[in-house]
Amino acid sequence: MGDGYLPYAADAEQSLSADELLVLQRQYERELPQARIQTKFNYAWGLIKSPNKREQRLGVSLMHDIYNEKAERKRECLYYLAIGYYKMGEYSNARVHIEQLLALEPNNAQARSLRELIDEKVARDGMIGLAVSGGAVALLGIVAAAIFKKRSQ
Repeated sequence: MGDGYLPYAADAEQSLSADELLVLQRQYERELPQARIQTKFNYAWGLIKSPNKREQRLGVSLMHDIYNEKAERKRECLYYLAIGYYKMGEYSNARVHIEQLLALEPNNAQARSLRELIDEKVARDGMIGLAVSGGAVALLGIVAAAIFKKRSQ
């Protein structure tokens, strides 16, 4: 993976099949307690791509280990950590990691694409949050008006 290629952010939405993930898991477990970095990376990558949050968390944890152990894998790890946090709904953590990657590689199209996905999701969730808050405030106002009207009678 040191050839400068990172998959486009849209790839973050695709999961491995259960069989494919099982192959990665078995390879990783066979190599324990001293699994090769590439094997660990492959398994972490597969877990991050999973639709299962528990598996995503394990993938992020393994990817953090690689990030801390191997300087030459940092850019790949930053990208997949951002994807992992994005998939888990932890957008601030996703943003931190993608910004770190963009600080190293400002013209990285895949990282910029992922940053756009993160920003869109934050904006969409923010609008939903505002709508819910606005609805709650309106309901509270109606209830307060009804109570006030009842007391004044």
